[in-house]
Amino acid sequence: MNKYSEITPELMELADLCKQNNVIPSELYSKYDVKRGLRDISGKGVLTGLTEICEVRSYTIVDNDYVPCEGKLFYRGVDVEEIIKGFSSEERFGFEEVTYLLLFGELPTREKLEHFCNLLERKRELPPSFVRDIIMKAPSKDMMNTLARSVLTLYSYDEKADNISIENVLRQGLQLIALFPLLSVYGYQAYRHYHFGDSLVIHPPKDGLSTAENILYMLRPNKKYTKLEAKILDIALVLHAEHGGGNNSTFTTHVVTSSGTDTYSSVAASLGSLKGPKHGGANIKVMQMFEDMKNTVKNWEDEEEVSSYLSDLLNKKAFDQAGLIYGMGHAVYSISDPRANAFKQYVKSLSEEKGLMKEYRLYEMVERLAPEIIARERKMYKGVSANVDFYSGFVYHMLNLPKELYTPIFAIARISGWIAHRLEELNNSGKIIRPAYKNVAKHKDYVKLDDR
Repeated sequence: MNKYSEITPELMELADLCKQNNVIPSELYSKYDVKRGLRDISGKGVLTGLTEICEVRSYTIVDNDYVPCEGKLFYRGVDVEEIIKGFSSEERFGFEEVTYLLLFGELPTREKLEHFCNLLERKRELPPSFVRDIIMKAPSKDMMNTLARSVLTLYSYDEKADNISIENVLRQGLQLIALFPLLSVYGYQAYRHYHFGDSLVIHPPKDGLSTAENILYMLRPNKKYTKLEAKILDIALVLHAEHGGGNNSTFTTHVVTSSGTDTYSSVAASLGSLKGPKHGGANIKVMQMFEDMKNTVKNWEDEEEVSSYLSDLLNKKAFDQAGLIYGMGHAVYSISDPRANAFKQYVKSLSEEKGLMKEYRLYEMVERLAPEIIARERKMYKGVSANVDFYSGFVYHMLNLPKELYTPIFAIARISGWIAHRLEELNNSGKIIRPAYKNVAKHKDYVKLDDR
């Protein structure tokens, strides 16, 4: 370990002091009615803003009571499941159409969509020598850090970087939407080359291809992919493009944008949020859990054996001893996650193409058994269902996507939502977001240095 990364005994001692003097008694949160995580005691989010971009519906109101319902997701008022049915029935890709809808508030005509796709195509070009001078130098082991560094560096190439007019922010946003696939894939290729000695393969994006197609085209040495592979990756991008203003990374977009800072700083902050395993990195945990399950459970078709493993997960006896069944449950949805529902039918098709139906049936079994086991073990009567991360990691695995790119692909999709929310925040000229924190430390007298 180099000195830069070393944790010395002296630092350990200071860390202990830090831990000791940063403990707030849990009862004080109840005493002062603190909404931890900006949620009330029932887990419902505290209202902090208004948006027209996305609606996440998980309940209906009946006789003034909140009644859980099948989850629904609307982009600009349009049901996402209907959007997917629409472009799928015409054998089209949908991510670019969804991006247009999120940014401009209406579905594009065929002519407007074609023009928009051409616009993004023209913006898929990095500044001269950017790949050599920025991406290739000191490649990070984490692609989200690489992505954030690249975004912040692009600030230096923009003569109007600090201009926050709607016109300029839209220009910057479209540029970032177009460049995120390049930044992510090139960053991964540099990482594999410098840390593992793999051949360095840099494919420029190809005109006429969708975002999903270009990801596969640039990533694979032979540039080959099947129609179904590109279609399912496109649907994954559509489902991850937006999820309301309250999710952690999008709320970060609103908070940072409200300060009046530049687009690159705002997007980098949101990337930092999305990197967290409680947010964008969740599907990696699902994959790791299933790998452990497949190594532990002898008969994948035996419900009793699978149920026993799931119980061990909850009782901290299996996998990472965290007491969680990853991919099950969501902060908002209870009965169902519409993104998981929309994804599932295509997951089965891909499983058939890849000859992985045995694994797919295991996922199906876990999805069916886990809610019952969680209800029994946790005495939870709030509905628990599979979330989008439950299947997305399996899909990325079947697409032979490296785990290092799982969260960046989430970012490639969610940048559309972030830019839409940044434009909305700027357009409504709100106040700087500043929630209150109550100080609970007792006042103390200053003691002179020699008297301590």
